[in-house]
Amino acid sequence: MEAIVDRGNEYYAAKAFTAQSGVFDSIYAANTIVAYKRDRVRTHVLRYLKPGGNILELNSGTGDDAVFFAEQGFHIHATDVSPGMQQQLQQKVKYCNMEHLVSNELCSFTQLHLLKNRGPFDHIFSNFAGLNCTGELDTVLSSLPQLLKPGGVITLVILPKFCLWESLLIFKGKFKTATRRWFSKYGVKAHVEGTWFTCWYYNPSHVINAVKAEFDLLGVEGLCTLVPPSYIEGFAEKYPRIYTLLKKAEDKFKTSWPWKFIGDYYIITLQKK
Repeated sequence: MEAIVDRGNEYYAAKAFTAQSGVFDSIYAANTIVAYKRDRVRTHVLRYLKPGGNILELNSGTGDDAVFFAEQGFHIHATDVSPGMQQQLQQKVKYCNMEHLVSNELCSFTQLHLLKNRGPFDHIFSNFAGLNCTGELDTVLSSLPQLLKPGGVITLVILPKFCLWESLLIFKGKFKTATRRWFSKYGVKAHVEGTWFTCWYYNPSHVINAVKAEFDLLGVEGLCTLVPPSYIEGFAEKYPRIYTLLKKAEDKFKTSWPWKFIGDYYIITLQKK
């Protein structure tokens, strides 16, 4: 029954992001903290990539990351469950003349056994909480080893069950937003472009325990732990000196306890045994 419910949830998530796909880039293009997040994640992934490596991207969206990695000389197979996002990606790849390095496939990350391009890949990558759109994260994780080369690496960017900045919103009277992760065992409703779907939150320990038989942990970093989440709009522009200080502090403490566990996201990287 859970699988059926989640398949339905994937349908609604795909519908929502297809509806948003045409304006997705413009919504976030001018957001300084979104740019900061992308730079942090890309810098992290690049540390584990070898020249000419082969990447499988899950929930690739409109293809910003796919094009970035292609520009660095990597081959990337970009997958998503949203037809609209895949269409935007194809247009972007063509515009950037990256067809020789970027391929794409419409596929849910809970159904990776149906992938036509099965690699094997050097690296599997999922950015900005796409994996929070499923209640079947263990299903996703269990399908990754067979898609990786020996010694291959996965990097996932996931929303944890507690975010310091978000929790502090309780002092601004935003009780529902501040506490939404606290009581999220059965998922939390999200609303995008008129469509409702469910999101789940997962701590690093969940991922580590689910894959410990197949993977070794390489590291966990907090993302937007001290730097505020990107939905606190205009923070970097209103308080540039504070923003600069927070970036420096986050860079210093991003892998330290408790900061690596209480950001808006965490970046977790594991290597196939």
